[in-house]
Amino acid sequence: MNAMITVILAVQMLSALSMIGLILVQHGKGADMGAAFGSGSSGSLFGASGGANFLSRTTAVLAAVFFVTTLMLAYFGNLRPSSSTSVLEGSSVLVPAPKPAPVDNSTASQIPGNAPGAPAAPASSK
Repeated sequence: MNAMITVILAVQMLSALSMIGLILVQHGKGADMGAAFGSGSSGSLFGASGGANFLSRTTAVLAAVFFVTTLMLAYFGNLRPSSSTSVLEGSSVLVPAPKPAPVDNSTASQIPGNAPGAPAAPASSK
């Protein structure tokens, strides 16, 4: 199972790198306009427009391969063994969670001047 996941991951990496290279080699739509006015060379390896079709189809095939390998890795990554254990269950050192501090709900006694037995503040009259 691990060997198959390794092979799928290698195919995914190679397709991703090849796709990046092919996308960088391709010309944009604006490059055709420059070639029409004589600034570009139309005598390329694949002809005037053959290279664009070959490169775009190869990019589409590599994108499909990348998509399928991604789905396969996601499927195999979600498979769980029947006796699934947590990483923390197998560790030898477990740190206990800190206990929360007790909450004092009597906020009136925390405000200065509101303590029981304290004199009331004098009312100002104007």
